[in-house]
Amino acid sequence: MDANSLPVILIVDDIELNRAILSEAFDGQYTVLEAEDGEQALQLIESNLEQISAILLDYIMPKVDGFQVLETMNRRGWIKRMPIVMISSDDSDEQVLKGYELGVSDFIGRPFSASIVRRRVANLIDLYRHRDHLEYLVQKQTQKLKQSNLFMIDTLSTVVEFRNGESGLHTRRIRCVSALLLQELARRYPEYGLTEDIIEEISNAAVLHDIGKIAVPENILNKPGKLTTEEFEVMKAHTVKGGDILGDIEHIHDQTYIRYCFDICRHHHERWDGRGYPDGLAGDAIPLSAQVVSLADVYDALTSKRVYKPAYSHDKAIQMILNGECGMFNPRILECLLAYEDRIEQEIQKLLEAEAGVMDGGFLKEAK
Repeated sequence: MDANSLPVILIVDDIELNRAILSEAFDGQYTVLEAEDGEQALQLIESNLEQISAILLDYIMPKVDGFQVLETMNRRGWIKRMPIVMISSDDSDEQVLKGYELGVSDFIGRPFSASIVRRRVANLIDLYRHRDHLEYLVQKQTQKLKQSNLFMIDTLSTVVEFRNGESGLHTRRIRCVSALLLQELARRYPEYGLTEDIIEEISNAAVLHDIGKIAVPENILNKPGKLTTEEFEVMKAHTVKGGDILGDIEHIHDQTYIRYCFDICRHHHERWDGRGYPDGLAGDAIPLSAQVVSLADVYDALTSKRVYKPAYSHDKAIQMILNGECGMFNPRILECLLAYEDRIEQEIQKLLEAEAGVMDGGFLKEAK
C-alpha cells in the first residue's frame, strides 16, 4: 500500500525509546508522526489536522505536558476530531479520570502488548469514522428536510403576499435584509450570541412575519386610500392572528424556530419607544428577532410599490427611517443598516432583477 494513503497517527512522548517502540508497532499500517513534547505536538496537530486519524499521548512531559495539550485542543475545538489514547506508566485513578474528563478516548498503561495497542487504536479509528459517516448522513437528511420545509414556508408566505397585492419576492427580500442586518449585528455586538445557525433560523422565520394577514379581509388589505380607524384596527390584528395561527400548529419539533416565528409575527410592528402594537413593548423588551425583521420590513415597504404608494428610492427610504418617519428603532440595528446600506441596496437590486426575469418569463433561463 502506498505510504501516502495510510492513515496518520501522532505519537507524543518525551522519551525517544518509548516513541520508537510505538512507532515500530504501527510500522507498515500507519504513517507515523512523532513529537517529543507538547508544544511540538500542538504544532503538528495544527498543520496536519485533516490527516491525523489518532493521537497516542503521554501526559508526563516537560514544558507542555499531556494535560495541557488536551486543554489546548479543547479550547481550539480539535478534541472531537480524532480519538486520543493516553499511554503512561502512571495509571492512578486520579490521572486516568482527569484524562477522560479532558476528552481522552482510551487509556493504556505501561508495559503494554503492541498487538493489543494496535487493535485498540484501530477500533477507535473505525468507531470515529463510523460516527463521522453517521453525522454526515444525519446532516444530509436534515438539510433535505430543511429545504423541503423552506419550500412549504415560502409557498405559504407567497400566497399571503399575492393576496395582499404584493410581489411574491417580498418575503425573499425580507429574508435577505434580515440576514445582512443580523450578520453585522453579530460582528459588532457579540454579546447577542448570534451564531450562524441562529442568524439562519431568524432569517428563515422572517418570511412568516405577515402570515396573520390571511385573516384580514381583502378590501382592507388592498385598499388604495387611507384606512379608517376601524379598518386600521382590523389590519393591526394580523400580528395577533399570526401568533394564534402558529400557536395552533401541533407536533412542532423545532421549538426554537417556532419561537422565532411567533415573536416575529406578533412583535414586528412594535417600536423602540413603545409606540408600536399589539403590546406596546419598548426597548429590549421587544425580541431581537422581531426588532431586526421590523426594520427589514419597513425598508422593503418603503422601496416597494404598494397600492397606496409608489416605490421610494433606497436613499429616500434610508433618510425616512433615520428621520423617524416610520417609528423608532434600536440604535444598534440602525447603525448596522447604515454600515451595510450599500450591500443591502446591491442585494435587493439582484432580487429585483430576478423578479423582473420571472415576470418576463426568464425564470427557466436563470434556473438553467
